[in-house]
Amino acid sequence: MQPAEDAPGKNTPAKEAPLRSDAQRNRERILEVALEELTHSADAPLSAIAKKAGVGQGTFYRNFPNRESLVLEVYRYEVQQVSDTACQLLENRAPDQALREWMDRLAQYAMTKAGLRDAMRKATTAHGTLAGLGHGSVTTAVAALLEANEEAGTIRPGVTPDDFLLAIAGLWQIDPHGDWHSRADRLLDLVMDGLRAGAPGR
Repeated sequence: MQPAEDAPGKNTPAKEAPLRSDAQRNRERILEVALEELTHSADAPLSAIAKKAGVGQGTFYRNFPNRESLVLEVYRYEVQQVSDTACQLLENRAPDQALREWMDRLAQYAMTKAGLRDAMRKATTAHGTLAGLGHGSVTTAVAALLEANEEAGTIRPGVTPDDFLLAIAGLWQIDPHGDWHSRADRLLDLVMDGLRAGAPGR
């Protein structure tokens, strides 16, 4: 008997693979365009995003049935990207340098993705705070950075991820349209100085 996967005309796994690949590329392209458009304008029309992504309305809505689902996925993806840089930095930097550089990455994200945050607020209020949506991945990243620094003796012992996130919460109060670079640098330097105070290695 001929194996099912070799039978002509069957909807076989071998036949489905290219479709899955195409579907994945379509989804990634939609997210890429949505990030760009929503960052520039929180009110970017979904039809314009679909057109720029080069997909039909049917394909678009199969992936993202409504505006909320699209905005949530873009936001989560971007937060995950920022979180993932923590491990990359720890592989190539001293723990305290990795922590400070990651704080800069977080500030860059917070300021340059202001339009995306506005889109989140407009799209939904049913998922709690914006910080809560990415809390898991961000907390994991912060925990890894703090643990590495505590082991190296470069920060005071006993600092928790919640302590850290509360300390940098002022980032989200900075006007992204003003001189946010200097204000963010000053805030993060103050936080870093506080973390170093009482460090065993100092």
